[in-house]
Amino acid sequence: MNITDKIIDRVLIVSLTTYFLEKGNFWFEQNLNAILTARKTQSFFENNTIYLQKNQICKLSELLRKLDEMGYEKVLEVQELGEFAQRGGLIDVFPVNSQGAFRLEFFGNTVQEISELPQKVTDGEKSRKILKKRLKSQRLFSDITGLKPGDYLVHLDHGVGRFAGVEQHQDLSYYLLEYAQGDKLYVPLGLERKLSRYVGFTDPKISRLGSWSWQKTKKKAKEDAIKFAKELLEIYAKRETAQRPPYLPDAEIDFHLASSFPHRETPDQLQAIEDVMRDLEKPKPMDRLILGDVGFGKTEIALRVMVKAAGSGRQSALICPTTILAKQHFQNFKERLKNLPLKVEVLSRFQTKKEQKATVDNLKSGKVDIVVGTHRLLSKDVEFKNLGLLVIDDEQKFGVKQKEKLKRARASLDMLSLSATPIPRTLYMALSSLKSVSLVQTPPAGRYAIKTIILPFSEKTVKAAIESELSRGGQVYYLHNKVQTIGFAQKLLRELVSMLRLGLAHGRMKEKELAKVMEDFQRKKTNVLLATTIIENGLDLPDVNTLVVADSTRLGLAQAYQIRGRVGRSRSQAYAYFLYPKKLSPRARERILALKEAEELGSGYRLAQKDLEQRGAGNILGREQSGSVNRVGLNLYCQMLSEAVDKLKIGATFT
Repeated sequence: MNITDKIIDRVLIVSLTTYFLEKGNFWFEQNLNAILTARKTQSFFENNTIYLQKNQICKLSELLRKLDEMGYEKVLEVQELGEFAQRGGLIDVFPVNSQGAFRLEFFGNTVQEISELPQKVTDGEKSRKILKKRLKSQRLFSDITGLKPGDYLVHLDHGVGRFAGVEQHQDLSYYLLEYAQGDKLYVPLGLERKLSRYVGFTDPKISRLGSWSWQKTKKKAKEDAIKFAKELLEIYAKRETAQRPPYLPDAEIDFHLASSFPHRETPDQLQAIEDVMRDLEKPKPMDRLILGDVGFGKTEIALRVMVKAAGSGRQSALICPTTILAKQHFQNFKERLKNLPLKVEVLSRFQTKKEQKATVDNLKSGKVDIVVGTHRLLSKDVEFKNLGLLVIDDEQKFGVKQKEKLKRARASLDMLSLSATPIPRTLYMALSSLKSVSLVQTPPAGRYAIKTIILPFSEKTVKAAIESELSRGGQVYYLHNKVQTIGFAQKLLRELVSMLRLGLAHGRMKEKELAKVMEDFQRKKTNVLLATTIIENGLDLPDVNTLVVADSTRLGLAQAYQIRGRVGRSRSQAYAYFLYPKKLSPRARERILALKEAEELGSGYRLAQKDLEQRGAGNILGREQSGSVNRVGLNLYCQMLSEAVDKLKIGATFT
């Protein structure tokens, strides 16, 4: 379609799909007749294109609905690809298949005039690249699973509304959103990309549908996001400019490791592995967060990238918060790599001083390819010959200073963080494109959601929960998070349960004693482990399928979620009992209810957002940004910030 005049007689508008965004404008000019023919017989082209001619009959309301369904964003004034605006019978639209914007002038239901607007895009390829990144990130921002009536939702074009449920109309299902003065919006299921969950730090303002206030609010928030993006990129400029040689192509060792994986990878696992490998092919250091529930396969992703590093002549280190977890990872890695020519060692307090010194010497001389360890890896005496990759498991267990120590020492260091419920600051950085993120939300085959039971504490409940699990041959974690009174809990359990074989574990025990307790539990010499939160990052035991938390009010939201993930690691139904004293503070009640709402598999990301909401904006965004977040919600603000960061990075310019 060769447009040269201000007044034209036809326009083609295509949807924001990856297929069309891969094509250049010249492709649409060459294939216009083929596209028009395909519209008559193929549903994809019929549903994803609009073709309008001067004097054509077309209902204005249907055109607006179609633009919405095709992913176009409603704005005050069209400036960029993928936007449209309406003023009465005038529709301005900037097609993603065009170098410029157009105005459609309606008289009734007739397209009276079609004309060009002065808005032009100077680099269509860069602009389409940004739109492709937006489509990919919308999966992250538009997670609205687990909605309940009364929740706030943000519609990209209409603003914050109250979710009222799902309704059926003429064989189609719709999300019903309620706005001010009784206005209602029906959003078809399948168009979730325009919706996001409202996460804010105050109750949002709800406007009437069709008012200009939302478009003005959104415009101001976008301007704030652009300003903030510039500030953030200045902070991260040093790491942005760091370079390192790209990793070598896949070798036999990589294929051997993948083929030895005893399970079938989930689609999310495969996508995360692809994301990481793509990062490693670039000269820029990787900084990626793998976000997924406990037991969803994050460690396998880490192992593959560590082997990849070894194949490229780089050492890699995995740092974890407890000696128990370090030992577990080391044993698993050693078993997986037993037929490969790689040296794997562990560094933690479990070892003797002589063993620790030998490992430290081997790291310095380059004899170790992969090391697994605790905070011990951050000690002054630990030096690497050629450290290229640092894996952090679990990210939320390490302070900023600890995580930045090795990063500062080597700006070109590749970073891979693993988390089920990331701390708010990391989640925020990931949401706003400052840290790359891969979601692993698909559960392994045969995995059941953990049934969460929330009740006041009673001996009857404890007895029934433990005996039910033991009667089916399973094992139980009993969490009593206070070392001073753990002896009373031990006495109570012995009195309540006759078939009890009890083990005791807490952080004040000597390392060898603790190791013996965990080993006995792993070998099923004991069937109930009475423990503090030391089990939060513990062994992967498929027969432990009941968790009893004696006082759940003593746990943070993310911590409770992480501990719940210690059970349900097999094909058996798992149960988690979160018990509480008779009197609950409003804050504790909110935490426990949020945990119940996040019962389904893959809820860690949503729960991390809830944790962010409960902690408040003060130390996450800063005072200037919290106003914009409250007006449009954290998800939409982060989407705006993410796009602003991407535009500055890619360098797309508009006139």
